[in-house]
Amino acid sequence: MRIFLWLLALFATAIGLAVVARFNAGNVVFFYPPYRVDLSLNFFVLLSVLLFFLIYAVLKTVRVAQKMPGKVAAYRRDKLERKGNLALRDSLKAYFEGRFGHAEKAAMRASESPDNAGLAALIAARAAHRMQQTERRDTWLATVEEDQSLKTARLMTAIELLVDERQPELALDVVKELNANGTRHIHALRMALKANQRANNWPEVLRLVRTLDKNNALHPALSTRLRELAYQDLLKNPSNDAESLRNIWWAIPAEDRTKAYVAMHGANAFNQRGLHDDARAIIEKSMALEWDDRLLRPYRASAAGEGSPALLAQIERCEEWTKKHPGDPELALTLGTLCLRQNLWGKAQRHLEQALSDANGARMLQEVHLKLAQLHEALGHEEEAASHYRQCAVATIL
Repeated sequence: MRIFLWLLALFATAIGLAVVARFNAGNVVFFYPPYRVDLSLNFFVLLSVLLFFLIYAVLKTVRVAQKMPGKVAAYRRDKLERKGNLALRDSLKAYFEGRFGHAEKAAMRASESPDNAGLAALIAARAAHRMQQTERRDTWLATVEEDQSLKTARLMTAIELLVDERQPELALDVVKELNANGTRHIHALRMALKANQRANNWPEVLRLVRTLDKNNALHPALSTRLRELAYQDLLKNPSNDAESLRNIWWAIPAEDRTKAYVAMHGANAFNQRGLHDDARAIIEKSMALEWDDRLLRPYRASAAGEGSPALLAQIERCEEWTKKHPGDPELALTLGTLCLRQNLWGKAQRHLEQALSDANGARMLQEVHLKLAQLHEALGHEEEAASHYRQCAVATIL
């Protein structure tokens, strides 16, 4: 409808101009001595219109010509950007498909586009790392160093790749740079945790685990395991004296101190320094909450002196445990060992023979035969003692 109206208006205008031109007898005179030019008014108007369109066409052509280099450059940039985007998508696809060589080549093509150069370099670095091309990996990472917008991405990539390469010290150097950059997001903390774990920096591992736990960013089983490993390493440090060992132990949260794995390593550490009273207290507190026969071996090692009230209390406690856990060979061995220490020969022999009949491993067989040999030796039964010593030696070989 709009086109029809425009055509109608155009025809009306043309008819109007034709009528006006027919009845218009005016002239236009151009006088420049000694020259004179006479033109009809109609011809002058037509000439003026044509001249206007000619000048407009010339100016338009000049303007288009002036803009042409910019348009050509923009076209080339757009074409390069499209090629770069296609190459970047190709490199990502190849990387996730495990075609790392193709991924690096595609990333190299994508890096020709300035907008994609940084991300393409990070993809190429990861692909080179997967192919164990560390020099090319480091070269790619170096190309991104000047791009501040990708600094965090570069550092995170470097930490991840160095941890994977088992270079925790270098990874920790990058972690320091990342921390100086003010980055504290969850994945950065996870990467720092891995680096410190590989470097056996257990105090920092504990700090990071607690931070991640507050943000519910670690699986509970993984969190528990990491804390156990950290406590184990801190407790077994040979440089710990009695005071420092107690300080470390009481710095462990109460809910962790009573867990069997932590209590076992804590008791072993105290036993190694002759602090048997502390070891017994740790084990008894843990066993009161949850039974775990792994704690019985350090409980035997923490036996009090012969005839002491503490040793009699240990025997009494083991007898109470036996009522709740009959048939446990580790418990029978522990009770027999404590009775042997107290010179309760009959009870010691009964429990040790029960442990021998239920023994479930070479280590236990070796220890039971050794205790039975010591028992018979104390009773003057030389043949029985020698037999058990021989069987202890055989169990050692197994």
